[in-house]
Amino acid sequence: MARLILLVAVIAVIYILLRRAQAMPPHKRRSEYIKLGLGIVLVATVILAVTGRMNWLGAAFTGLLVAARQGLPIVMRLFPMLANLRGKNAAAAGQNSTVESALLRMQLDHDSGDLQGEVLKGAFQGWHLADMDRTQLEQFFAYCNSEDADSQRLLDSYLQQRFPGDTSFGSEQQATGSSSSSAMGSSEALAVLGLAEGATKDDIIAAHRQLIQKLHPDRGGNDFLAAQINRAKDQLLG
Repeated sequence: MARLILLVAVIAVIYILLRRAQAMPPHKRRSEYIKLGLGIVLVATVILAVTGRMNWLGAAFTGLLVAARQGLPIVMRLFPMLANLRGKNAAAAGQNSTVESALLRMQLDHDSGDLQGEVLKGAFQGWHLADMDRTQLEQFFAYCNSEDADSQRLLDSYLQQRFPGDTSFGSEQQATGSSSSSAMGSSEALAVLGLAEGATKDDIIAAHRQLIQKLHPDRGGNDFLAAQINRAKDQLLG
């Protein structure tokens, strides 16, 4: 009877953790599934070892595998050189600009002009826009339209690129949420232009020129992003 109760409890916990993983943003599910699988292996190993069906050497080996998987992020933090190398490799792949509003963080690839976004608040918090289907994007657009004007305009720039010529999202509507009027700081301005600390005047002018050519409204770009890029240049050049 005790074993049956334990088995039911284990199954219930696994079910809860599985449902939790399924509710997470798609790009985070894989790591959660891996953790869940390793947890199941660990629990099964302990049960087999306790009941005498598996020797302790095998249990210890399995435990070491699980500990190694869980401790990998800590090891990475203990070796800054590895983290720096990873950052350099990512930077070499292309330069990005980051524009952030209250509900959304958007990144622009300088080479391709592609936009990628991450939801910061709301029902889809933590989701990448690329992982959201049309219905989900419509729901998030409506949320932005009611909560934050800057987020609505920023999302609209992504929708124009993903669904060119499609106005069914209501891009012509005026957002009813409040718009941010806070001044742009230097670090934010550098992120918008895709520059690092210590950028020279020539770097700022060159980055601004490259981006504005891709996003200027007269060239089919987005007026909100173009305005943010102009603000960033003005902030950095005083």
